[in-house]
Amino acid sequence: MRTYVAKRLLLIVPTLLGVAALVFFIMRVIPGDVTLLILGGDQAGRIDPAQIAAMKHQLGLDQPLLVQFGTWLWGVLRFDFGTSLWTGQSVIDELLIRLPLSLELALLASMVSVLIAIPLGMLAAVRQDSWVDYVVRVVSIGGLAIPSFWVGILCILLLVIYFGWGPPLEFTPPWVDPWANFQQMVWPVVTVGYRYAAVTTRMTRSTVLEVLREDYIRTAWAKGLRERVVVVRHALKNAMLPVITLIGTEFAFLIGGLVVTETVFTLNGVGRFVVDAVAHRDYPVVQALVFLIAFSFVIVNLLVDLTYAWLDPRIRYR
Repeated sequence: MRTYVAKRLLLIVPTLLGVAALVFFIMRVIPGDVTLLILGGDQAGRIDPAQIAAMKHQLGLDQPLLVQFGTWLWGVLRFDFGTSLWTGQSVIDELLIRLPLSLELALLASMVSVLIAIPLGMLAAVRQDSWVDYVVRVVSIGGLAIPSFWVGILCILLLVIYFGWGPPLEFTPPWVDPWANFQQMVWPVVTVGYRYAAVTTRMTRSTVLEVLREDYIRTAWAKGLRERVVVVRHALKNAMLPVITLIGTEFAFLIGGLVVTETVFTLNGVGRFVVDAVAHRDYPVVQALVFLIAFSFVIVNLLVDLTYAWLDPRIRYR
């Protein structure tokens, strides 16, 4: 196990290096020039070329691409992702403002998803083709069909029209004011959690149904074990491997993939930060955020693989 973990950790280095190089060169290839956006915006054609050259030199964009990439990598090794080309602030400082919100939203939405999906999926599988199964399937298909941001808009409209209540616009960390944080995060968490609970419910139902048809489950029934013991101890644990993979992938995606939901609920999270940085051609910010998201996926996948060995003793890593 230690050898396997060490190999996986070493593989993180080339993976992140490849992601960083790919994003670095793609951002330089796509149309648009951050210096023109900073100096003139819509009036870019009237800017003095000397001003453009001076701005490129100030931002370090007049150096060869390999030199820029090497400088950025050296900064990453020192946990310095540079400064934003648009705001002039440290990328780390900008990220630390937004990362707690996105992490809280991802964690709470994942918890809501798990708490809803696993019991409902298991219940639907055990009561297959009953009214309970049909209700669970309708609810889960509704969650798949309706976008989470649309559910969020409906929630806001209902709260404003019928209760005259709107969430706070400024993010308050839970350790500062738990009640204000709850008011702001409860509806985003519910809308996002419902969307991902629908996916996880479908996966849980399918995997539990597959396991319930195995021979060892029939043997457990024949031995006279109670339904709760058969389903929870024997079936559910063995059916959880694909579900764990799905939950881990969803969590990694939620860290930087909720730009529409964050926009609907006016949350200044990592997702909106990524989109704003791409729109402004803010190279250091885009590279840092993609690097962070890639790192999250790599670590989550490693944790999921290690969880496999804990859930299924037959799995051995070397």
